[in-house]
Amino acid sequence: MKKIKLSILAMVSMLGGEGANAAQLPNDLEWISNADEPIFASENAQFGGTFRTYLQSFPQTFRIVGPDSNGSFRQWLLDSRPNLVRRHPITYKWIPELADEWAYGNDNKSIYFRLNPKAQWSDGKPITVDDFKYALQLMRSKDIIAPWYNNYYTEQVDSVTEIDKHTIVIKSVQPKNREDLMTTLYDIQPRPAHFYKPKVDKNNDGVDDNFVRLYNFKAEPSSGPYYVEKVKKGKSIRFKHVGKDWWGYSNKYYKNRYNVEKINIKIIRDQDIARKHFEKGDLDAFGLVMPSLWHDKSNSKPYQNGYINKFWGFNQLPQGSGGVWMNTAKPHLNDLNVRKGVAHAIDFDGMIEKVLRGDYMRKPNGLGVGHGEYTNNEIKADQFDPPLAAEYFSQAGFEQIGTDGIRVNSKGSRLSFAITYSATAHTPRVAYLKEQAKEAGLELTLNLVDGSSAFKYVLEKKHELSFHNMGTSYIPQYWEYFHSDNANKAQTNNFTNFSSPALDQLIMSYRIEFDVEKKRAISREIQQVVADANVIIPGYMVPYVREGYWRWLKVPSQPMTKLTEAMFDPIGISTFWIDENVKKETKAAMKKGKVFDAITIIDDTYKL
Repeated sequence: MKKIKLSILAMVSMLGGEGANAAQLPNDLEWISNADEPIFASENAQFGGTFRTYLQSFPQTFRIVGPDSNGSFRQWLLDSRPNLVRRHPITYKWIPELADEWAYGNDNKSIYFRLNPKAQWSDGKPITVDDFKYALQLMRSKDIIAPWYNNYYTEQVDSVTEIDKHTIVIKSVQPKNREDLMTTLYDIQPRPAHFYKPKVDKNNDGVDDNFVRLYNFKAEPSSGPYYVEKVKKGKSIRFKHVGKDWWGYSNKYYKNRYNVEKINIKIIRDQDIARKHFEKGDLDAFGLVMPSLWHDKSNSKPYQNGYINKFWGFNQLPQGSGGVWMNTAKPHLNDLNVRKGVAHAIDFDGMIEKVLRGDYMRKPNGLGVGHGEYTNNEIKADQFDPPLAAEYFSQAGFEQIGTDGIRVNSKGSRLSFAITYSATAHTPRVAYLKEQAKEAGLELTLNLVDGSSAFKYVLEKKHELSFHNMGTSYIPQYWEYFHSDNANKAQTNNFTNFSSPALDQLIMSYRIEFDVEKKRAISREIQQVVADANVIIPGYMVPYVREGYWRWLKVPSQPMTKLTEAMFDPIGISTFWIDENVKKETKAAMKKGKVFDAITIIDDTYKL
C-alpha cells in the first residue's frame, strides 16, 4: 500500500447525490493496489485457437438486466466481465480490475477509484467516467423492468461522482465497515452509454422506453476480453477475443489468461448427445461432476487411448442457498406443519449415498455454508424420518391415507406437490426423492422444465417445490431471498415467497450494521429464523470440479485456485490454453491408431 497526499479541485457531475457540485479529493487518502499478490496463471500459456463448448438451451435474452436475464447465460454477459476490483482467488484480497487503485473515505460511505486509463469497450470506445454514471442511471430506470436492481441501486448506492477524467468516487447510502462497503460497491460495472442512446425517452431518464424489447437480442459491447461476434438463433453463439492488445493485459493479474481466440457455443439440448459430440472431438471439454459420468461413462476408447484426459480438482467456494425451495404462496405450503413434514419426507442423504455414490456432501444449512462466522453452525439439516413426517402431516389435517398410500385431508385434497427441476440428468435424483416420499404418504410429481425456461418458471413463482441451488458471495445476502419487498412478485429471487415483519427488520438491520461482529450475529439469527420456517430443505454441495478434456488443452502447474468453479471455463478464472501443435499431433495419432498414456490429474491442494 502507498499513501499519497493530494488536493485536487474539480467540477464534477454527480448522479444520485447532490447534483452538479465541486468535488475535492480528501488530503489524506491511502491508495491501495495490492499489486504483490501471487500470480495464478502460467507464463507458458499460448494465445490462439478456438474453444468449442455447448449450452443446453438458447438464452432467452442477451440483455444484462430485465426479464429473463437472470439465467445461466448471464455469466457470459455480466458476471464474467471486469468489475472495479475483484477478490484474489487464493488470498481473497481485493485486486485491481477496471480500477488500478482505490482508497476509502473517512465518512465510511465512500470509495475512490482510479480507473485504468487504457480500459476500452470491445468496439474501441474508451471506458469513461460517464459509463459508470450511466450504470447507475440504467439500473434505477423503471424501463428495465428489474425491481431488484431498481431497489438496490437506489437504497444501497447513493452516487457516482467524477473527480477527474480517470477518478471517481462511489458512495453508499449507509455507512459501512470497509469490507461491507467494498462488497456493496465493487461490482458496479460500467455500461456503454454510447450504445444505449435512447430513441424514445418520455421518462427522460436516459433509458429507452422500449428497453426490454429493443435490446432483447442485442448484446452490448464488452469491457472484457470477449464479445459476441456471431449468433445463429437457437443454434449457436460465437464469442471473439478482442486480441492480444486487449487493455486488460496491462494488469498483471490478467496476463496469460483468456488465452483462446474464439469460443464457439453450440446448443445441444441433450447431455448424452453432447457427451457423444465431445468424445468425437467436436467439443474440447465436458463436465464429469455427476458420478455416473465420472465413474461409468468416462472409460471409452478416447480415454483409454489417452486422447482425452480427466481432471478432478478441489476448491473452497462458499456454497449458496438451495436444495428444495417451498413456495409458501401455493395451497397447503403456507402451513408450517406441512413444510416440516415435507422436510422429513425428503431423503437427500439417501439420494447422495445411493444415486450419487456418496460423491457429494449434504448441506447442513439451506442458506449455504462456507461464510465463516456468518454461518450458523448450530443449524442441522432435517433427517429423513417418515413417521415424524406423518405426524406433522396429520397435524396439518392430512390424517387419512388413500388406497394408493397418499394422504388426503377431510376435504379430499391429496398431499401432492410438483417438484420442478431443469435437467434430464437430474431425473434419477428427483425420482429417488419421489419414491422415498411415499413412505410418509407424500406424492411428488416430477416437473422437468428444460434449461433456462426452468429458472424463468421459478422466477415467476409458478412452482410448488423447486429443486435448485443458487450462487453466493463471500458475504451472504438475504434481502433478495427473504425480504417482503420481493415476496409474491415475478422476476425476484424470493423463491419461497416467505417473509415476515420480524425477518424484514433483521434483514434491514443486517444491511446497515457497521460492526462486523454484530453483523455476523444478525446473519446467524436470520439463518435460524429461516431454518425454523422450513422453507428450504438443504440439498447437496459439490466442493470440486471434474472434467474430461482433449489432451491439447493445457493447464498451469498449479491448476486450481480456491475459487475455481470450472477448470475449462473460458470466461471465468480461465488460465488454460490450447496447444495447437499437440492438437495436430493428436489428430495425426488418431488417424494412425497411435495411443498415448491415459492421464487423470487430481489436484487436492484446496481439499478441506
